[in-house]
Amino acid sequence: MSYETLLVEKDGPVDWLTLNRPDALNSLSLRMVGELHDYFDGLQDNYDVRVVVIRGAGRMFCAGLDMKDHGRQPATGTDEGMIGQRNFSGLVMKMRRAPQPMIGLLHGYAAGGGFSIALGCDVRIAAEGTKMNCAFIKIGLSGCEMGSSYHLPRLIGLSNAAELLYTGRFINADRALRTGLISDVVPEAELVATGKALADDMVATAPLGLRLTKEAYWANVDAQSLDAAIAMEDRNQILTVANGDLTEGIAAFLDKREPDWTKQAAGG
Repeated sequence: MSYETLLVEKDGPVDWLTLNRPDALNSLSLRMVGELHDYFDGLQDNYDVRVVVIRGAGRMFCAGLDMKDHGRQPATGTDEGMIGQRNFSGLVMKMRRAPQPMIGLLHGYAAGGGFSIALGCDVRIAAEGTKMNCAFIKIGLSGCEMGSSYHLPRLIGLSNAAELLYTGRFINADRALRTGLISDVVPEAELVATGKALADDMVATAPLGLRLTKEAYWANVDAQSLDAAIAMEDRNQILTVANGDLTEGIAAFLDKREPDWTKQAAGG
């Protein structure tokens, strides 16, 4: 894949997706948004890619909307405005629908739309000194944008989420760790290695099991009841038994070896 604003590097079954506009602080131009749509669209039926690591080139993860983008024109009506709005918000929806777990490696700043993309990742790891905010309200918009009002309350609770959404205040990496917004804070020099170690641990699992785990995890974040959550878990366990992964997993455990998931059917 060749993009103008993104860099996609493959490490076996792991894609390293880099927001690659360092001179513009990786801000979201229409070109970058379009290329992100193209990349995320290609993940749905791609069984070769099992994990995606998202990071930013240069000094920061992403500064949010590119307000200097010459290609961006004011909407002339509500219909056109909604199409343009969904062009941005749809990115996070596609991240959630993709079967591959996504790891966000954050450094510098993750602001506005960049913060929302980070929130759309399944796991976030931040470098020391990272700052994040819902910048939208600072420029006259609602603070709730690209899924921020969905993700933040679930991640950090109602009071913390309201503070960030209502003010656009920055949250630093240390507080983000305390509130559960991120999984770890590491020196910036260790960010890539930490992300790789996590991706490697995910890749060591059974392919079907990992895809089904992401599916059930996010479905059950919104489950209407314990019964509904367990019903999906039970369905997924039967699928992994049926395709032979459980048999291989038990055999590998008893033989004191690493499981060979390639023994199973293609795509499973």
